[in-house]
Amino acid sequence: MVLKILVLKLFSSGELDDSIISRKQFVLADWLRTNLLFMAGVGGYSYLYEPLWWAGMITMIVGEVANFAAYAFAPAILVTPLGALSIIISAVLADIMLKEKLHIFGILGCVLCVVGSTTIVLHAPQEREIESVAEVWDLATEPAFIFYAIIVLAATFVLIFRYIPQYGQTHIMVYIGVCSLVGSLSVMSVKALGIALKLTFSGINQLIYPQTWLFAIIVVACILTQMNYLNKALDTFNTAVVSPIYYTMFTSLTILASVIMFKDWDRQNPTQIVTEMCGFVTILSGTFLLHKTKDMVDGMVPLLPSGLPPTLPIRIPKHGDENGYASEGIPLRSAAEVCRLY
Repeated sequence: MVLKILVLKLFSSGELDDSIISRKQFVLADWLRTNLLFMAGVGGYSYLYEPLWWAGMITMIVGEVANFAAYAFAPAILVTPLGALSIIISAVLADIMLKEKLHIFGILGCVLCVVGSTTIVLHAPQEREIESVAEVWDLATEPAFIFYAIIVLAATFVLIFRYIPQYGQTHIMVYIGVCSLVGSLSVMSVKALGIALKLTFSGINQLIYPQTWLFAIIVVACILTQMNYLNKALDTFNTAVVSPIYYTMFTSLTILASVIMFKDWDRQNPTQIVTEMCGFVTILSGTFLLHKTKDMVDGMVPLLPSGLPPTLPIRIPKHGDENGYASEGIPLRSAAEVCRLY
C-alpha cells in the first residue's frame, strides 16, 4: 500500500511540476510580449489564449488525477506532506528546461525533503476503514468539523471581500491565505469523493447517495477558487516566496482538517505523532532552503531558455520600492546592474 501511494505521488509530482515549468515558460514569454499589461494579478486572463499555458494545465490535471487516487487509499496526513516530492522534480526540471542550476544548498534542500518524507511514510497512521460515503458524511457533520468549516469559510469571505481589494497587490498572505483555507476543505472533499468512487468501482455503488454529488460540487468550487487566487499570487509575487509559504500553510491546514474530521491521531501513540511532526518540520526546512537559495548559482547570471543572457532583471520586480526591495523583502537586481556583470 505504501509503495502504491509513493508511486502515485511521484507520478503526480512529475506531472504537476512539468505543468509548473510549462506555465513558467509561458509567463516569461508573455511578459516579453505584453509587458505585463494583462497580468492575472490585476484581473487579466490573457493566459487562457496561450497553448503553452494549456499544455501546463493538462499535465497538471493528469497529476491531480493521480493525487486524487492517492487520497482514496491513504490518510491525508500522509499524502499531503508527500507533495514535497514535487519540489525535487521541479528543481531537476528547472535545471534542464529553465537553466536554473541546482547548487549545493539546493541539493541539501532536496535531501531534507526526502528524509522528512521518508519519516512521515514510516510513521503514518493506517487508513480508516470506511464502508460508505454516508459514513464520511457523518464524520463531516460532527460538531468539531462543522465548527472548523465555519471558521474557514468566514475567514475566506473576509479575505476575499475585505482584504484582497485593499491589500491583495501588496501583502502575500492575503492570496495564499484564501488558497490554503479553501484547499484544506477541498482535500477533505476530494478524499470523500475518492472513497465513494473506490467503493463504486469495487461493486458498492455510492453514486446513488446525494452526499457523493454534494462532495463533487464542493470539490469543483474549491479547486476553481484555489486556481484563481493561486494564479494571482504567482503573478503578483516572487515564486520563490509563494511556493514555500503556500506549501506550509496548505499542508498545515490540511493536516489539521484531517485530524479533526478523520481523527487520524486517535489511532496513533504520542511517539508516532511527534515523529510525524518532526518529519513535517524537516520537509519545511528543505522547502524553504531550496526556494530561498534557488537563485544562487556561484555568482553566474542564469541564461534564458534561448541561451542568451537576460536583459531584464534576474527576478522580475513585483511591487519593488525605490530601494530595490520587493514587498516580501527579497532584494532585486536592476537591469543596469545585470548589464555591468558583462
